[in-house]
Amino acid sequence: MKLPLAALLCLSTFTFAADAPRPNILYFYVDDMGWGSIGPNGQAERRAKGLPSVKTPNLDKLAAEGMNFTHAYGCTVCSPARSSQQTGFHQGHTFADRNDPDNAKKAIRTDDVTMGDALSAASYATGYWGKWGYGGSKEQKNPVIQNVQTLPTSHGYTHVLTELHHVRAHTFFQPTLWSAPAKGNAKGGLELAPNTMLKYLGDAKFPAQPSNHAHPKYPTISYCDDAYAFAALEFVRSQSENYNATKQPFFGLLAVQIPHGPFDEVAKLPGWDSAYADDPHFSKLAKQTQQWAAMVTRIDAHFGNILGALADPNGDGKTDDSVVDNTLVIFMSDNGGPGGKNNQQLDANGGLRGNKGMIYEGGIRVPTIMRWPGKIQAGSEYNLPVDVTDLLPTFCDLAGVETPLGLDGVSLAPILTAEGERKAREFLIHEAGKNQSIIRGYHKLVRTPKGLDLYNLQTDRAEKTNIANGNKDLVSELEALLLGERVDEPRGFANTYHQWTGKNGASASDPENWSDYIYENEGVTYIEEKGGPQLSWTATIEHRDKTPAKITADKNLGFLGLEIWGTVPIELALGSNINLTGRNEIRLKDNAVITVDGGTISSLRWIDVHEGATIKGSGKIDAVVYNKGTVSVAATKSGKSPVLHVSRNFHQSEGAILAIEITGEESAPLLVDGESHLSGKLKISVSKHATFQTNQILSLIEASSISGRFTNAQDTLTTEEGTIFEIQYRDKQIDLKVIKTRVSDTT
Repeated sequence: MKLPLAALLCLSTFTFAADAPRPNILYFYVDDMGWGSIGPNGQAERRAKGLPSVKTPNLDKLAAEGMNFTHAYGCTVCSPARSSQQTGFHQGHTFADRNDPDNAKKAIRTDDVTMGDALSAASYATGYWGKWGYGGSKEQKNPVIQNVQTLPTSHGYTHVLTELHHVRAHTFFQPTLWSAPAKGNAKGGLELAPNTMLKYLGDAKFPAQPSNHAHPKYPTISYCDDAYAFAALEFVRSQSENYNATKQPFFGLLAVQIPHGPFDEVAKLPGWDSAYADDPHFSKLAKQTQQWAAMVTRIDAHFGNILGALADPNGDGKTDDSVVDNTLVIFMSDNGGPGGKNNQQLDANGGLRGNKGMIYEGGIRVPTIMRWPGKIQAGSEYNLPVDVTDLLPTFCDLAGVETPLGLDGVSLAPILTAEGERKAREFLIHEAGKNQSIIRGYHKLVRTPKGLDLYNLQTDRAEKTNIANGNKDLVSELEALLLGERVDEPRGFANTYHQWTGKNGASASDPENWSDYIYENEGVTYIEEKGGPQLSWTATIEHRDKTPAKITADKNLGFLGLEIWGTVPIELALGSNINLTGRNEIRLKDNAVITVDGGTISSLRWIDVHEGATIKGSGKIDAVVYNKGTVSVAATKSGKSPVLHVSRNFHQSEGAILAIEITGEESAPLLVDGESHLSGKLKISVSKHATFQTNQILSLIEASSISGRFTNAQDTLTTEEGTIFEIQYRDKQIDLKVIKTRVSDTT
């Protein structure tokens, strides 16, 4: 059977977090602007040295008021960048992993949950303007809709002015753009709107001081990025005023085509180079460099207008209606900048190796700035790796809704708000055709048909020195991780969505108990995934019954992401020595139970145990554990002493429970190889055969380090059998001291 809409299933379980900050989100996304194209990444230094530079006064001001992410990554080219941005999956898992003219009609699927889907579900007003790249044909004069399910309006965006095909976006004078809301027609409520933005065309100072009449020399068909920018400006003004009245937050994504080629089209605009009239270097630059710089400065002026609307929504010159403090502003490029004169004369890629389309830093490292007054420290820098896939989970956290299951991105919210701890993500993955890379810490492995190269980005940002020969074990380790992320799969491979359909007592390994996945459009099938669980599956076990149920696992199981929840208890019982893998995530929610019987639950990242969910038994958890529910260490069917071995970190939140069965053995029932961060309750049960002596010391938890404390009153607890224990804390160990034994221990 075909899976019901995974997006709707996912969104139907979203709950609002009462303490989420829920800011407005304004996201500026440019096309092909290299890492070194903004002031803090090199242009300010060039100006200080009297060298030619590109002018970005509004972006430089944004950086001065916010945080510059110096180690941020996009993708290598346009289509994969937008697919990864919107879905939160890297190119090994998202459908569009390279530029392909056919991606325009098939890239984002109904089942993919995008930024627009998530924030619309969170009751945000949503808008998207600029290059979308999916859903329409590439014909210049008479494009048609080719796939309704991949349109922005099918993914939560309400206010839209956009180009639907990335090849068609290779001109700035479009005869038509696609807009919404629009009048309906036979294509499902969609229409192509003529690009008639005459009322927005500005005056002699355009675009810095736009007015409502056309400059006499302005082309009849508007420069599309002007149209995008003014549509965004109208939205921001309107929604900012609405926010002051209703507190409904808004999300706007301005995804301009600038500074993608063709560069010479900007020279058709009146006063196109006026920003450089007093620049002594400008006339000496190559034409391509002049045009590129003018494009960047032009869009920077549009950004300034829109940022001004946040500060003064009604345009009366006063800021008493400002929404600046309530708005997260993000600036980012989709990929690195192109080669050519602009890179040579202005160092637009900041000295990085390569350029757009390449797997090296010049192709994937991108300028990224974020501003949020009162949250983000002005003039700050963040120097650890972050990725475009991180933005969807970030927006979900800030909006107070659940992040879609199994994403490759990890929320930046703890960095932006300085509250909580960011979940660990071991590595970043990128593709560029037949070339791939993995970045872990400051080591970057590049895989090409010619072989494997290893670079230390901390000491060799320009990737000049290949250190693979001296680090063969590290190379092998990183290559295995890289290939495990499915980067060498053929074009069109992607994660697939599946739902449990089995009955009580059924086997989780039986293909008959899972829905099939089919991605098709207009009679063409792009993906068909049948059979049993795979490491590319995003899978959900939902139990919407009145009677508790149990699922058995008699064979090893692997998923990309697995979520379990029910209206009443639903248990996944692992057979003896069975391994359950959720490569990116295992998420247990209301009434979900996993029983471990000497086997292993593993993830490269984490096991998330929500409130109302339980992991119980003995065995191994090869992952980071985030416990907001219950982790219960108990004896298994084999009769061995209860021991749960967590190979990485263990985090227990306030309100969570750690329940441990004590047998009187000397070894600790909970072993944590990493750090143990504790809060919540500790509960102890005593094996019926265990006996204790007063003042006896029992080892309870061993970890590489222990922080925090349980919330048990006076660090004591009493079992149902009447034994009283005192909890004793040490740096790497927690013990129990027997204060009072039960009656059977002393008679």
